[in-house]
Amino acid sequence: MEIRLARTAGFCFGVDRAVQLTRSLLDQGEKVATLGPLIHNPQVVAELARRGALVADSPQQVPPGYKVVIRSHGVPRSVYDQLQALNLPWQDATCPFVAKIHAIARRAEQEGACLAVAGDSAHPEVQGIVGHTRGESFVFADLAQLRAWKGPENPEKRMFVVAQTTFQATKWQECSEFLKKAYTNAEIFDTICNATWARQQEAEDLSRQCDLVVVIGGHHSSNTQKLVAVAAKHTRAVTVETASELQPEWFADVRTAGVTAGASTPSSIIEEVLNSMTEINDSMSFEEMLNASEEKRVHAGSIVKGVVTSISANEIQVDIGAKQTGVVRLSELTDDSSAKVEDLVKVGDELDLIVEKVMDQDGIIQLSRKKLASRKGMEEIAKAAESGEVVEGDVTEYNKGGVVVNVNGVKVFVPRSQATMRRDEDYTALVGKHVRLVVTECSGRKIVGSINKVTAEENKVRREEFWSNVEVGKTYTGVVKSLTSYGAFVDIGGVDGLCHISELSWNRIKHPSEVVSVGDTIEVYVKDIDRDNHKVSLGYKKSEDNPWEQLRSSYPVGSVFHAPVVSLTKFGAFVRILPGVDGLVHISEISNERVEKVSDVLKVGDMVDVKLLDVDFDKKRISLSMKALLKDKDNEE
Repeated sequence: MEIRLARTAGFCFGVDRAVQLTRSLLDQGEKVATLGPLIHNPQVVAELARRGALVADSPQQVPPGYKVVIRSHGVPRSVYDQLQALNLPWQDATCPFVAKIHAIARRAEQEGACLAVAGDSAHPEVQGIVGHTRGESFVFADLAQLRAWKGPENPEKRMFVVAQTTFQATKWQECSEFLKKAYTNAEIFDTICNATWARQQEAEDLSRQCDLVVVIGGHHSSNTQKLVAVAAKHTRAVTVETASELQPEWFADVRTAGVTAGASTPSSIIEEVLNSMTEINDSMSFEEMLNASEEKRVHAGSIVKGVVTSISANEIQVDIGAKQTGVVRLSELTDDSSAKVEDLVKVGDELDLIVEKVMDQDGIIQLSRKKLASRKGMEEIAKAAESGEVVEGDVTEYNKGGVVVNVNGVKVFVPRSQATMRRDEDYTALVGKHVRLVVTECSGRKIVGSINKVTAEENKVRREEFWSNVEVGKTYTGVVKSLTSYGAFVDIGGVDGLCHISELSWNRIKHPSEVVSVGDTIEVYVKDIDRDNHKVSLGYKKSEDNPWEQLRSSYPVGSVFHAPVVSLTKFGAFVRILPGVDGLVHISEISNERVEKVSDVLKVGDMVDVKLLDVDFDKKRISLSMKALLKDKDNEE
């Protein structure tokens, strides 16, 4: 008998957190009392009791000197009030996923909405959720109860709809579809725990592959019973709390047995069950062993290993140890439509594949490498969502709502607001880029992520490093992030510095876009630092490009320029002799003849010959003359 253990079996994040917190308090010599059994596993509760932990049904039952632990299921708001009134110290081990639902319940009260909860009304988690709103609420166990409900007292009242974290995913999907049609003012929150969803999905996958599925967990555990229900849809399913409950007759004629466990089941009990199942298998009769060793039959959903035996332009053939020929089409090898089979695999390669379809009449088994990779990717995504681990992927497309990131074959949607750090930043430019992100929601096919949460954390580290090293005059290579009428903001390492419009060019410009564009990589230097307000002023124009310095070094008094008239005044005309440098031709220096009005002789745009008479570099004033050149010409004649 082959035994297959679900990858996600055992403690979920919330349960493990609660158990570790309680054990840590006991290790520190604290007297601990939990409000109700810490988790729905009698063996773990008994182990904690042996170490001195008490179970109290209410704060009033907690003896003096004990520290209270609020279990992962959470408690109503009234319990916190009681703890405070009794002046009891407490540690809150409420699962973060449950705490998120509590916040939604409080918001429902604040906004005058009716709170609808999908779950078991007798379960402590559901009682805790409802206990966080003083407004109207309704609990339903399935679609039938939801259909029978007449809705909020006021038909126009808004609805907030949540689910118990261990609610069955398929039931939730049915209820959600009904709510969308029946209550247009309902705001639906996908609050089923990622770990719950992953366990239910894996239990269903196991049930399609196995003759029997053993679910390990407390008989009163909600998530354990949900796993049994999910597995029972496709195969025989049984539940045990410990290895002692296993019955050998269950395994008669069983070729493949699956094992999974509820979120409150410790690894030690899982190990005991696996060892006992192995012992039962080893004690099978020779005849039973012979029957079990017959050629393995595969079915849709089976995961197999195949060795590539031949390659053609559009598919490969593989040997999976069955009578039928295994075939993998190119489209099931990769998403890359331009890829060639021979570049992806070679004859003799061993591949992990999933059976799509068994065609006994044709002697063919259709297999997929891509779908298996996607399934494995989903497991990794679910774990990442639970743990908050950073994942990486490639941005493949965008739409008006955001971008899609391919993470290990799984499409993760990143809303526009979570794609970039600034609202005005072009999120479509992310397409084709490799990014880092966290998965913020993983509920069924709805997988949502955030790039800017990772970016913000990375920027925080970069900012700390920046402020510890920055000094006036230091040069940075930065990226232009945004433009305003008064300057350009440049990212120089997690910090945006302002390069004022006057610092972008030696010439007079009307807008920063005349010099730089968003996305440009430019070299800037620090002009000023305001550490109290965390502001940095930057310079872009270089001193060696200063036209006044060029004038000083290359154009002595007496130099002649052929230059344009750029403006007129009552007392003369300004002529641009170098970019950014204008000199004045006084009205008396325009002509040998008396000039009554400058505009009678010159207009803006005229090209004139002028002679440099004098320069005041401190005041940046230049005196020019047209008349002097006329005198010089007369003298030459």
